[in-house]
Amino acid sequence: MADPDILTSLPHADRIRSRRLKDGVATIIADASGLSKSEAAALEDELRSAVLALAGVSEARVAITAAEPSRTIVAVGSGKGGVGKSTVAANLAIAIARSGRKVGLVDADVYGPSQPTLLGTSERPTAADEKLIPVEAHGLRFLSLGHLVSPGHALAWRGPMATGALAKLMDADWGDTEILVVDMPPGTGDVQLSLIQKSRPAGAVIVSTPQDLSLIDARRAVDLFNKMSVPVLGLVENMATYTCPHCGEASHPFGTGGAETAAAELGIPFLGRLPLSLAIREASDAGTPPAASDGPDAEAFAAIAAKLLAAVGH
Repeated sequence: MADPDILTSLPHADRIRSRRLKDGVATIIADASGLSKSEAAALEDELRSAVLALAGVSEARVAITAAEPSRTIVAVGSGKGGVGKSTVAANLAIAIARSGRKVGLVDADVYGPSQPTLLGTSERPTAADEKLIPVEAHGLRFLSLGHLVSPGHALAWRGPMATGALAKLMDADWGDTEILVVDMPPGTGDVQLSLIQKSRPAGAVIVSTPQDLSLIDARRAVDLFNKMSVPVLGLVENMATYTCPHCGEASHPFGTGGAETAAAELGIPFLGRLPLSLAIREASDAGTPPAASDGPDAEAFAAIAAKLLAAVGH
């Protein structure tokens, strides 16, 4: 008769919740919470092989259980395009990942998906069990609608096609991702409404430049999230200050302080301001987001990310 104690030598002991050996039949229950489907399948195979290799075991029954992952979704939106929303979303996601969280980024900007360029990778996602498997870059997982079309080609989709594609990105195999940052399309149309209704974000961040024209649209974005009962976590003022690389003098091409004033008027937090920086533009075009390195620009994104994490209880 096999000794039941031999089951204590199995691998992945931290994931084994129950082990039993009777009449040569070993029954193992293991927890695969936080693992992707392929990783959970590998865990099951490894345990079964290890059990069958033990003396006196004629049959191995391995059951894999997993708790549903608790995932916080944060939407990054803007009332209009051209305010640097995608750049802010990518760098905030990286800054959050550098703080120790497991982060995913969805590029849901239907008609201008730019995250593959910003993150510096043209790698295509794979799929398993009819679910997309995100690409990894700069310490986070990400998926983009840009993965679904060839570079330079337009996404000539009507609303239902776009929302269906977005659903595939949101329902991908995100594994143990804790926080999912969604780079929303600019504006307040049908795609935005569908995405908010289906994904139910824990909160939203609004990006705006300091100028009045941008802030008018930012207010519309705030109103959209309010009407959809999604808490607005705060407003980020982008392209706030430009420092001349030659003389070092600071100027404000789009004004300054407008977003902070608007946040106070709307009764929402002001998360911080980011500069109009040649370094940020060059790093973004090169696929090396400044938040992934060190320096003043990285510190600015890290400070905003810290406020964001506090707002969603992380």
